[in-house]
Amino acid sequence: MKRYLVFALVGPFVGGFLLLLTTTYQSGYWTQTSLGEVGKLFAVFFKTLQYSYLFGFLPSLMIGAVDDILTHVRRIGPGLRMLLVGLFAFVLASLTYSSRGPDSGAVQFILYGLVGFVPAVISSWLVHKYIKEPQPVAAPT
Repeated sequence: MKRYLVFALVGPFVGGFLLLLTTTYQSGYWTQTSLGEVGKLFAVFFKTLQYSYLFGFLPSLMIGAVDDILTHVRRIGPGLRMLLVGLFAFVLASLTYSSRGPDSGAVQFILYGLVGFVPAVISSWLVHKYIKEPQPVAAPT
């Protein structure tokens, strides 16, 4: 249960911020802005944080379920599990957020993929580091 709580709290927060950074980069905000206007970015982030949790809650729990399933596989260590969970989230976020029109490309695919990859890996690492994981039971022979 604690695993899902970590994913539900960390995932939408980090993912929402990365999604905001990605969309501002895609719109050209960073080419026209000064360092003084970065405060506006954080103001927008905190004003839209409720929507990050509203729309990111269930996807974060789904990624947490994948992490939970991979915990029960004996041959997969924590490092490989974090990588697999991150790659799964990368693909899902890329397919969800990136467009497939004429403006799509590798940069867009990677940036939107990182929106899923980074929160999934951070959440999986936090779970591994601070929450006691059940040890898989050996199959009877």
